[in-house]
Amino acid sequence: MAILGDWGTTRLRLFRIEGGEVVDRLAGPGIGQLTASPAETLAATVGPWRAEAEASGVLLCGMAGSRNGVLEVPYAACPSDVAGWARSTASVDVGAIRVTVAPGLSGANFAGHADVMRGEETQIFGAARVDPSLATGRHLLVLPGTHSKWAELVDGRVERFHTFFTGELFALLRDHSTLTRAGTDMDGRDEGFADGLARAGTGLVASLFEARAAQLTEGRSLGWALGLLSGLLIGGEIAEGLALIGGAPERLVLVGDPGLGGIYAKAAAARGVEVTLLDGDACALAGLAVLGEQFAALEA
Repeated sequence: MAILGDWGTTRLRLFRIEGGEVVDRLAGPGIGQLTASPAETLAATVGPWRAEAEASGVLLCGMAGSRNGVLEVPYAACPSDVAGWARSTASVDVGAIRVTVAPGLSGANFAGHADVMRGEETQIFGAARVDPSLATGRHLLVLPGTHSKWAELVDGRVERFHTFFTGELFALLRDHSTLTRAGTDMDGRDEGFADGLARAGTGLVASLFEARAAQLTEGRSLGWALGLLSGLLIGGEIAEGLALIGGAPERLVLVGDPGLGGIYAKAAAARGVEVTLLDGDACALAGLAVLGEQFAALEA
């Protein structure tokens, strides 16, 4: 029996594993939503499984290892394989529960500048178990999200990665800019997305204001404007990512929420790139399982 957890900015997810299968789940607030200390929050969330947690310990990934988490764990440097990642874990006692926390990864991005991730590495290493073809050779994985990650995986080792600010930038423009204050009609989002993809890669800053202007002068809806922003940003990310790696790969492996992954697949297809979709939750669980096996081997 094992208790594994993914603690992100918006939610804490705990899984009780028996015989290699998830037999129960618990959920709690993310690191960015805490009203008590991380240790108190973890103890309260795992409360229904307290006896099991005290017996087996809890293994966490994600923002649990950030400076705002239950224990700050230094990043493991890239290139990094699963064994190196597991060797960089750290542990702390939360009451009578031994909590082991995985590190994130750090390294130079595709442009040679500083980059970091926490949590996505679990999905990346898990993806190689979900799809064993990823364990050998060179592959390019994309993990859409608030801070989208592009990772180069070579023989199961994360060589380098690059973060795109896509999701957070969309939220900032949607919620805090003048671009989405000209209407309320939410129809037309798919059309706007297609229009955004058509314009993507030709100058993001020069294209954004159309979202507002077209509502004021062409009768475009708010939904169309949001779709346009999404298409510009996601299409721009795909264009920039491909330029940074020097051209289109044989395939792009998308790891994440199926809905968001489908949107990214459309943007990749517009650039003529073949994609494979992997479920992010399944990859996260597989990555935690791999980490648990590695950690147990180190402890033996």
